[in-house]
Amino acid sequence: MTSHDRDPSPDASKGEGSRSSSVQDQPGPDRGGSDRGGSSVRQKKHLPLWQETILLLGVALVLAIVIKTFFMQAFYIPSESMEPGLVENDRILVQKVSYWGDKTPERGDIVVFKDPGGWLNGLSAAGPQNVVAKVMTKIGLYPSGGHLVKRVIGVEGDTIKCCDKQGRLIVNGVPLDGSEYLKPDGWESCDGPRVNGCTRNWTVGPIPEDRMFVMGDNRNNSADSSAHMCKGTDIETDCVGGDEFVPTDLVVGKVFVLLWPAGRFDVIQRPDAFEAIPDPR
Repeated sequence: MTSHDRDPSPDASKGEGSRSSSVQDQPGPDRGGSDRGGSSVRQKKHLPLWQETILLLGVALVLAIVIKTFFMQAFYIPSESMEPGLVENDRILVQKVSYWGDKTPERGDIVVFKDPGGWLNGLSAAGPQNVVAKVMTKIGLYPSGGHLVKRVIGVEGDTIKCCDKQGRLIVNGVPLDGSEYLKPDGWESCDGPRVNGCTRNWTVGPIPEDRMFVMGDNRNNSADSSAHMCKGTDIETDCVGGDEFVPTDLVVGKVFVLLWPAGRFDVIQRPDAFEAIPDPR
């Protein structure tokens, strides 16, 4: 039997044991040695509550401004002109991305646009009067005023006539059925503007490039395109062209949600009747 076959000597086993123990005694990555090498496991210090609050408020304000500028904005309905669908002081949301790029308003859209010039009275044009409301409006946290809300009836190239025997507007030669969205008001059947009753003898168009013709759903109480076209007196029945067209670059966006009152919350969609209107030839 050679010396290799013999049991290890006590000294040898002690040596191995000491070597083994020396390995086990070395600090690992989760032992205290890492503390001796630096502060990698030190906990991060938290900001004081007041600093976190200010930081969160700042982030919220930035997000509000970005959302208002590029995506959506809140407005309120300033008059009765869009009844019955939208009534005075309703809160609405306007979608701006609908008209990004080359997209423009379509027939049937309800749009919010800036005053083309002289369409708003002084109070409506002023918007919110309260100082706090004005500041919140600027950053997008309060519904804005100083704008108009109307429905697009005709776009670039369209021709609009009033009216057929049933009192319907004719857009590009096709009658437009407004029963889905117009307010019945006791007048004789007429979807057109009111000048000494129902004015049936007028035509607008073709609508110029980058312009649109808008009307309120409450045709008897709306300062819209027809009101700026038909400036007649009690004895006049015809309409004479004026400043009836709205530049499309004044459009802020398309109304897509009736937000408040909560009981009347609704998603605003284009009436089906406009699908039957052909493009201009």
